[in-house]
Amino acid sequence: MSPVLAGVLQLLALIAALALAYRPLGDHMARVYGSTKHLRVEKWMYKAIGADPDAEMRWSAYLRGVLAFSAAGVLFLYLLQRLQGSLPGSLGFRSIDPDQAFNTAASFVANTNWQSYSGEQAMGHVVQTAGLAVQNFVSAAVGIAVAVALVRGFARSRTGELGNFWADLVRGVVRVLLPISVLGALVLVACGALQNFSGIHEVGQFLGGTQQWNGGAVASQEVIKELGTNGGGYFNANSAHPFENPGPFSNLFEVFLILVIPFSLTRTFGKMVGSVRQGYAILATMATIWIGFTALMMWTEFHHGGPAFDLAGGAMEGKETRFGIGGSSIFAVTTTLTSTGAVNSFHSSYTGFGGGIELLGMQLGEIAPGGVGSGLYGMLVMAVIAVFIAGLMVGRTPEYLGKKIGTREIKFAACYILITPALVLGFTAVSMALPTPKDSMLNSGAHGFSEVLYAFTSGANNNGSAFAGLGADTTWFNTTIGLAMLLGRFLPMVFVLALAGSLAGQTPVPKTAGTLRTEKPLFTGLLAGAIMIITGLTYFPALALGPLAEGLAS
Repeated sequence: MSPVLAGVLQLLALIAALALAYRPLGDHMARVYGSTKHLRVEKWMYKAIGADPDAEMRWSAYLRGVLAFSAAGVLFLYLLQRLQGSLPGSLGFRSIDPDQAFNTAASFVANTNWQSYSGEQAMGHVVQTAGLAVQNFVSAAVGIAVAVALVRGFARSRTGELGNFWADLVRGVVRVLLPISVLGALVLVACGALQNFSGIHEVGQFLGGTQQWNGGAVASQEVIKELGTNGGGYFNANSAHPFENPGPFSNLFEVFLILVIPFSLTRTFGKMVGSVRQGYAILATMATIWIGFTALMMWTEFHHGGPAFDLAGGAMEGKETRFGIGGSSIFAVTTTLTSTGAVNSFHSSYTGFGGGIELLGMQLGEIAPGGVGSGLYGMLVMAVIAVFIAGLMVGRTPEYLGKKIGTREIKFAACYILITPALVLGFTAVSMALPTPKDSMLNSGAHGFSEVLYAFTSGANNNGSAFAGLGADTTWFNTTIGLAMLLGRFLPMVFVLALAGSLAGQTPVPKTAGTLRTEKPLFTGLLAGAIMIITGLTYFPALALGPLAEGLAS
């Protein structure tokens, strides 16, 4: 079987698995977030934190809950790292330096999971399990909660109430993420992923010396890092490491985990607003972009010219032979389109155009299908922008799902789409202007610029994957990327929840003959076009200096 055919068959198998899971998982999440009943274990949690799960919240109160919970998470994880040297189960590792502890705490709470350290050489069992793995669950649940609040804003009318943050948070963990994670961990263990709490031990001989291996609860953390579109990992090689991702089947299963909730949330959206066809329209936009990017990545990596590439069957540099170009391309596109920092190949070794596809995937705003929760609310904000553009073209007041998109709503949407590019381009420009940050670049010219641009694009978009080739464990990059991650995560949430509150307070507008049918293919095309045009106008100059210049020169 040719490598190209193998890659295509993997893609088709993945699409079939996602299609089978779409309806049951989407319907389940709609029931979870629409339920008024509480499980016994959930009641214990509410009592422990002193929350009333039945109290409705306006958008400002919902936002305060999100920010307070996340701030407590940053503080707890920071202190846990700073005290690691004194904790049991530290495997003899010292406490983490202040700038790196801040970067890591910001990273995992913001659902970014950027790592400027080697996990097997820095973090012990307590930090990995009680700190990082816990944040993998709750940061993902926060994203889903904010998305559900925005959906309620569309579904409700003449009220400013969006539900209860604490109830949405707990239900997301207990009823959605935990059950799937338990089953997924069993699958990964069966595939050969590591799962223990052993210490460091030496094995065999390696170039005349011994090699040290760490144990750890790898499978259980691997499954939630993918399912929650988190990223990171026990090992520096991330999902390229055989302990995290043993073979081709586990590789495809991990991609499935990354995509299944973001895609299925469109079904949840459709059920909650009372029209599954609206969910299908959003799904079609996400799927079109994801499949298009995957096909383009396979094409550029399989057909890049040159004798060495021809002998290898394509651009194999930096890719694992057990995954091949097909499995690596699917993983790379999926991880950069979903705010997942996991990588199973060396992104810096992709062709110039391949690296550009990875960058552009993040710069779309992580919406195709995007992160858990954040992908849906990001796409819905873009839908508001697309409806507004359509209204300008035909001279009508724009409407979406029976809600008028007025001055207030479009200001919130505009602020949302401007925050991340300002962070990415601003921090990149300052880093290139100052003399010291450039010392961290291991390459010069267009490729070196792409390394810096990728780092801030990954951080501000809460992706967390690394282009590599950039020595980011410095005070400058730990601090600035940490700030980019926090601002890129929580500032957009402010405008999403404000938009949700504004929409929930409106009186529904009845459909007329002139109402734009947002469940039709025409709107799907308009939405996809608006996304690509806005992204292109924003980032094209920066891309022209980096991956496009490199691709045209090769």
